[in-house]
Amino acid sequence: MDQISGQRRPVRWRFWAKEDSDISNDVQTDEETTRARSVTTSLRRVSSTYTQQAPSSSMELVDEFNIPDASAVWPASAFPLVVSSTLLISGRLADMVGGYYMYVGGMGWLCIWSVIASLSKNRIMLILCRALQGLGPAAYLPSGMMLLSTVYRPGPRKNLVFSLYGTCAVFGFFIGIFCSGLAAQYLAWQWYFRIGAILAAITTASSFFFIPSDAAERRKQGVQMDYLGSVLIVVGLTLSVFAITDSAHASQGWRTPYVYVCFILGCVFLAGAVYVEGWVAECPLLPFDLFDAPYMKAMVVALLFFYGCLGVFLLYGTLYMVHIMGATSLQVVAWCTPMVVGGFAFPIMVGFCLHLVSGTVLLIISGIGWIMAGLLFAIMPDGASYWAYAFPAMIGATLGIDVTFNITNIFITTSQPKHRQGLAGALINSVLFLSIAVLLGFADVAQVATLDQGRKQSYRVVFWFNTACASVALLIIVLFVRVNPAASDLTVDEKKRQHELSQRQPEPQEASHQDHKINHSKEPQSCSSAPS
Repeated sequence: MDQISGQRRPVRWRFWAKEDSDISNDVQTDEETTRARSVTTSLRRVSSTYTQQAPSSSMELVDEFNIPDASAVWPASAFPLVVSSTLLISGRLADMVGGYYMYVGGMGWLCIWSVIASLSKNRIMLILCRALQGLGPAAYLPSGMMLLSTVYRPGPRKNLVFSLYGTCAVFGFFIGIFCSGLAAQYLAWQWYFRIGAILAAITTASSFFFIPSDAAERRKQGVQMDYLGSVLIVVGLTLSVFAITDSAHASQGWRTPYVYVCFILGCVFLAGAVYVEGWVAECPLLPFDLFDAPYMKAMVVALLFFYGCLGVFLLYGTLYMVHIMGATSLQVVAWCTPMVVGGFAFPIMVGFCLHLVSGTVLLIISGIGWIMAGLLFAIMPDGASYWAYAFPAMIGATLGIDVTFNITNIFITTSQPKHRQGLAGALINSVLFLSIAVLLGFADVAQVATLDQGRKQSYRVVFWFNTACASVALLIIVLFVRVNPAASDLTVDEKKRQHELSQRQPEPQEASHQDHKINHSKEPQSCSSAPS
């Protein structure tokens, strides 16, 4: 609705008119634009989880390129490694130039490299394509989160929309394993990437025409890039995670020179990044006050363990079902169906009750689900029934990821101002993909180190590791995290303006003095605060 005339504003379907879109700080945007934005970002979520699932589901892909069992982690790890290393940069770019351009550009990039991946001739080309695919999600994940979070105000409606958004991840996961199994059994592995390219192309086209551009509004914020911090973070994360992941396959393990050199250099670069972000950069890529929100630090640490459990469970759960339980590709699809059903049911339940029930209680329930998923595979005896062990493990896994993902998304985006929504989206997805890459690396180390005890025992060690990580995360949630019910409330920007107004005195001189103090705060306005 137009704030002055009360007339409903038409949706600007033509892309050349999008620069003129005026998004109100109070009502956020009109209903037609809101629906268009929600649908296209949901399509993006489907495409993202589809692409992430590809190499860990297709056994034919592993056989095609003669990828050893222990090395099967690299096609799965290359993707989250690149995504996690570049997400913060993409989040800053989204805050600078607008989520629209980053979103459409990222989807187009993913489409192109999905096509190229289908043409892979060897293992090196496949892993390289997977890594370059990761630049696409790194661009559109934070911008998509930003586009959604700036539309909906805190309250039940935002809870439900973010929960429905979470179900799209499950839908993409199921399409991924289904198409992977179908391609492996009846077609060729190349079709998996071709279908992914088609999904990305559809999302790119719909986003191009139906999402209004926020570029003009974002440029007014005056946000700047932190180039030195960006380089240090990307290089540090890449070297560290590479060393952890590849140490299991190096000739002398951690004693191999290139492994410990990469790890030491990675730690040095990350230490330099911490110094630059805290004491040098005028507009830090990851400002420390981002974690000033109550319980934010403990929440992020817990998420590092929770989300890492997801990557380990998906990869090694699939390997266990194929190599130990003897499942075919389509049987794996059928056995993962409970994750799909739960993935639709649990987020919607969370969306309807999150404004009534403490988020801490729901996170504890999800933590129990995480533990159950890994524990049941760890204690599974020989010849075990799917219904007695794998089925409840699938229920536990979907309970863990879907409840955790939705609650934390709402918690983090609601705790940040509008001009930091791109950064908030980057933080959420950085934690997700970085934890997957790191814990997959450690799980790979554990699996290779115990391979001489037999494949099944080595998988059990991985699932015990997974259970331990989930237990640590649950303990952190119980002791250090408190999330209140997500009821209707003011946004962070509105609370800030309200506080500033309450501090002003009625006398003109006092008011002028207060304005002077606000306009000359410690940090530049473009980095720390949005224009009122």
